[in-house]
Amino acid sequence: MFKRFCAVLFTALLVSSTLLAQTSTLAATPPMGWNSWNLFAGRVNDKDVRGAADAMVSSGMKDAGYIYVNIDDTWQGERDAQGVLQANSKFPDMKALADYVHSKGLKIGIYSGPGEKTCARYAGSLGHEEQDAKTYAAWGIDYLKYDLCSFRQNMMAEAPNDPAKQTQMMKDAYEKMHKALLATGRPIVYSFCQYGWDAVWEWGPSLGANLWRTTGDINPTWDRMTLIGFSQAGLSKYAGPGHWNDPDMLEVGNGKLTLDENRLHMSLWAILAAPLLAGNDLSKMPAETASILTNRDVIAIDQDPLGKQGDRVSEVGPVEIWAKPLQGGAKAVALFNRDDTALPITLKLSDVGFSGAAKAHDIWAAKDLGKLQGSYTVTVPRHGVVLLRLTK
Repeated sequence: MFKRFCAVLFTALLVSSTLLAQTSTLAATPPMGWNSWNLFAGRVNDKDVRGAADAMVSSGMKDAGYIYVNIDDTWQGERDAQGVLQANSKFPDMKALADYVHSKGLKIGIYSGPGEKTCARYAGSLGHEEQDAKTYAAWGIDYLKYDLCSFRQNMMAEAPNDPAKQTQMMKDAYEKMHKALLATGRPIVYSFCQYGWDAVWEWGPSLGANLWRTTGDINPTWDRMTLIGFSQAGLSKYAGPGHWNDPDMLEVGNGKLTLDENRLHMSLWAILAAPLLAGNDLSKMPAETASILTNRDVIAIDQDPLGKQGDRVSEVGPVEIWAKPLQGGAKAVALFNRDDTALPITLKLSDVGFSGAAKAHDIWAAKDLGKLQGSYTVTVPRHGVVLLRLTK
């Protein structure tokens, strides 16, 4: 009997360690894909998601590295008599939809939250975590965005004057779904969406997060995008392979952002090693937008296998210089101009770790600058960026 118990225990430990090892390989680089919310919000349906998958392929996004097609809120229907959650009429067959996305060589994501209701007041996972995780796995889901939303009400009701207990409740809720996902045996990227509360970057990885939101919601305006992006200074030490700071989705191609603003947006997210989740209409993407989202050199910075997030080097008024270590000793360096007029910006090579000379490539201009000696001065357009790759 004792030998049998030991054998069972050994097998359980082996399975557990295998699943944990499998999970650690998820999101080895920041996830890339598309999310439905920015374009469709609550209108998203099966046809929209299939269309996004088709456009991901035809637009060149897939070839550039975008893989995940993520359904955000409002897909949920009712639970059956056993408590199993069904999709609503907008998604008549979620398994068939997942199979379609997979047939394109892509992966599919879905959305829920630890509360009774989601942000849009659809069914959340409270009390049904294991059931929902099994349902996602059975459908073939590859990515889960887990949004705090109504669970905040539970936290406030149970511990109105106890912030520490509220934080622990939140941690417990996120860990519960992590364990449920692990138990399915299916690799599912786990995205915490709780707006950066309580320094999530310090504890998210220990609870299974592959990425975690560090901010509130983005929108396609210059002020909001820059407020979010530049607020990431100081968080670089918390990111790495399998676990990433997430300043929210890309708004490239949305709203009234200009060419230079879109390039700055994409450059900053790449320097931040941020997840690249597009939110624009892929089927009607102007060539200008496509050229930004699919720029291979910019994506290579974001996806660099060293897995280092960049950080601010200097800030003087509206001028900021950021740098990101790359594999092989190279550096990505971004010269940002947040002013309303063009400005000359001078980069001192010593400030970014190069003593003496460095070879430079201007990524957006797609040209080699040759060998730089000591410093480099360039005029950067209003709300613009010069993005360099420096090598010894």
